[in-house]
Amino acid sequence: MSEREYPTALGASTKDTITLLGHDLADEVMGEVGFGELAFWLATQRRPAPGEVRVFEAVLAALADHGFTPTAIVARLTHLSAPDSVQGVLAAGLLGGGSRFLGVTEDCGRFLHRHLPDPPPHDDAGWDACALRIVRAQREAGRFVPGLGHHVHKDGDPRTRRLFTIAGEEGLLGPHLQLFAAIGRVHPEVLGKRLPLNGAGVCGAALADLGLPLELLRGFALLARTAGLIGQLAEELRSPVANEIFLSVDRHTGSVDPAPYRP
Repeated sequence: MSEREYPTALGASTKDTITLLGHDLADEVMGEVGFGELAFWLATQRRPAPGEVRVFEAVLAALADHGFTPTAIVARLTHLSAPDSVQGVLAAGLLGGGSRFLGVTEDCGRFLHRHLPDPPPHDDAGWDACALRIVRAQREAGRFVPGLGHHVHKDGDPRTRRLFTIAGEEGLLGPHLQLFAAIGRVHPEVLGKRLPLNGAGVCGAALADLGLPLELLRGFALLARTAGLIGQLAEELRSPVANEIFLSVDRHTGSVDPAPYRP
């Protein structure tokens, strides 16, 4: 019986060489290709243009760290409990990436892609009309628009403005970003109030415009947050706070009578 083969266009090695994406890893990739460019290349199996790298790395920077978010706190507390497990610390933080933190990147990208008109409008008026229909439909269905609103940056998320600027400078202001911008313009007419377009949402729109797989958008957010969690761990090693967080909860725990479960 012949041996099976498992073809891959990613990494492979022989006794003397290592190849990655069809290139010699040591001579053609190491020291020649930046990590952001490589991450994009690995996901798409096409080498990105410099402008695409700039937008992609801006997204990674935007999502790397947001301070003492739940993902950072749980990572620090995991280190307090298991200081011998760096992988456990990082995994604990990454597992907290969901619909409220980090996951909005994927949710927004998928939402925008699902609602893209075909053919796309030619001007802002066309995009606004499309966005108005979308926001009204969401309102009537009692659903939120992913990426609309932020619990801290209520008057505008600074990452959003900057990412729109970078994408525009690189000629990469694609349909997802244009639809998201239109939602930002028209939603007060439907909701009766103005909400900011949050940074995680605009990151999802930008990644979708780069042609990255929608199924991987949360993965790129987690890639970015991994760097932030390493920073959180490094700071915890220098200036620990996890024990104080634990003791604060422990000292303020009050005993109450159990409440019966009601499904």
